[in-house]
Amino acid sequence: MFLKPGFEEEYARRHAALWPELRQQLSAAGVRNYSIYWDKDTNILFGYQEIEGETSSQDMGADEITRKWWDYMADIMEVNPDNSPVTIPIREVFHLD
Repeated sequence: MFLKPGFEEEYARRHAALWPELRQQLSAAGVRNYSIYWDKDTNILFGYQEIEGETSSQDMGADEITRKWWDYMADIMEVNPDNSPVTIPIREVFHLD
């Protein structure tokens, strides 16, 4: 995902106050251990989440709460026409347990 320049503190503030109904929706969808990292040199946001099943947070666009969150975040992130965050799928190239 991509953060617009100058919105680092606002992005962190909004996530620190994550809506309880969104937190519940993520949990119900099987999303666990969810972290987002920010690279200050590129404004890239890297999300890591462990999921139960095949659904990630990016697959929740049919949910009204998720769409409201996307709309809420659209002014500070690069988004698609439906306000979902622009994302780039990446492939795991190394893993160590």
